[in-house]
This record gives sequence, structure tokens and C-alpha cells, in this order.
Amino acid sequence: MEGVEEYVSGCIQLAILLEVSAYPKPGNVHRTANFERTRYEHFLASAIGVGHTLRVAASKGRLLSEGRVRLGDLHVGRLIKDSVSSMLNWQRGGNTILGTLILTIPISIAAGYVWSRRSPDASKLRRTLSKITHSTTSVDSVEVCDAIRMSRAGGLGLVDRFDVTTDTGRREILDSEIPLIELFHLSSSYDSIASEWVNDFKITFEVGYPYLISRLEETGDYNIATVDTFLKILSTLPDTLIARKAGEDVAREISYSAGEILSLGGLESPSGRRKLHELDLKLRLNGNRLNPGATADLTASSLAIALLQGFRP
Repeated sequence: MEGVEEYVSGCIQLAILLEVSAYPKPGNVHRTANFERTRYEHFLASAIGVGHTLRVAASKGRLLSEGRVRLGDLHVGRLIKDSVSSMLNWQRGGNTILGTLILTIPISIAAGYVWSRRSPDASKLRRTLSKITHSTTSVDSVEVCDAIRMSRAGGLGLVDRFDVTTDTGRREILDSEIPLIELFHLSSSYDSIASEWVNDFKITFEVGYPYLISRLEETGDYNIATVDTFLKILSTLPDTLIARKAGEDVAREISYSAGEILSLGGLESPSGRRKLHELDLKLRLNGNRLNPGATADLTASSLAIALLQGFRP
């Protein structure tokens, strides 16, 4: 019989694989498109490499449900750091899924908790997830700082008061006792992964997941549903990775284009596909500078919730 840990890790790993395999996601690496230094197979290797840490995260949730560990002792930051280390050790393409891991490690803990209690509905999962993220500590903060430094993620984690990529910034966080949820609050205005933490995974649960389910029910096709969900998230929330690199006006323009594609019928319609192809070409100019990477992370977390709820390819 499959245990909770295996079930949860399998769902998260499959979410990562389905997200990167969906095509043609505009501007992203996918099964028919690579970047110069980061290729499709690097994402596949990353998904496999993080399996152990995802199982450990789910086991933390199970132990929490059994009263054998407290909310403040889950070591969320260490789990994120360990998963990033595994991501980097299993492939040579550098940072592939840092944002996805920051989202799915706490989801894995929460899923381990609710599945152990046999109450696996999305609303219960979200409530548990909120308790976990709001119980993080300053030690979790510096562990995530380490993960960001290891991954060499451009821009992610830099906040107004602290430069979390430096030893001085890490010491300031510990001395000021800034928990991870507060650190993310400081950067939530310009980083959608941080904003997701602060807002109880609002885009994942209220935009991405329900839209994905509706498209799955309409099309019966995971690829179409995933690409259209990516476009839905992008049209709803300008990609903060693009905004940091090219400015908010450019990010909003791309969001508008994503909405236009959906209004034409999305990936299912010929006119939607033509418009999608045009957007894809635009985003791949200038060395993939306009890669909607944060949108990909939010698509992966939305897929994770659907898979945990039993929706299968």
C-alpha cells in the first residue's frame, strides 16, 4: 500500500514534470524548446532529484498530525535548502525550479498532515498550509537565504532592508528575529512567490487550481489545460521575474497578450495558437530575457494541488 510520503512526493514530482513538459508555454523551457544553458532534461533531472526531500517534507506533516513535532519545529527553510541542493546536484543547468520548491515544500508538509488525517480536501490543505507558513522562524529565513545563494537566482530574495545574499544580511535577519513569512512580506510587492506565501497561496488556490480543473473537465487534455492555466495566471498577474528584468510596463503588456490568447480560445483554437506563437517568439528574443519564470512556478503549484486531489493525466 502506498504511504503518505510516497503519494505526496509523487504528486509534486509529477506536477513539476507536467509543468515543464507542457507546450508551447510562451517563453519557457519545455519539451521542444531549450535555453542556451538550461535545457528540458535539466528540469526532468531536477524533478527526480528532489524526491527524497519532498518525502521528508511529507513525513514532517505526518509527524505533525501525530503530535510528534510542533509547528515551529518543521524546519521549512532547511527542507527548501536541501531540495535546492538536490536540484543542483542532479543536473548541470543551474537553477531550474527554485521558485517551485519554495512553493511546494510547504505544500508537501501540509499535504502530509491532511492526508495522514484522511481529510484531503483543498480547503483543509490551504488552512494547514497557512498555519505552517505563519509558524516559520528566523532560522528558516537564513536557510532560504542560503538556498537563494546556492541557486544564484537573479533578484529573488532581495528586500529593502536586507540583502539576503550576503552574510551580513543573514546575521541581521537572525539578530532581528525575522521569520520567513515576514521576510517574504518585505519582498511581496515585487516577487509573486513571496506574495503567494504572504497571501495564503491565493493565486494557486483561487486562480490556477480551479481554472486548471475547469479546463481539464472541458478538454480532457492535461497539456491544453496546463498551457491555458499558465496563460490564465499570466493574464491575471504580471510576471514579476519579467518586471524585475524589463520593467512593470513590459510585464503588464505581456499579461494583456496572454489574456488576448485566452479570449481567442486558448491553445484549442487556431487563432489562439497563432497568437500564442507570436507571443512565444517575442518572449524568446534577447536571450530569453522575458521568460515568465514566476508564472511557471505558480502553474506547477496549481498542478500540485490538482494532482493531490486525484486528477490524473
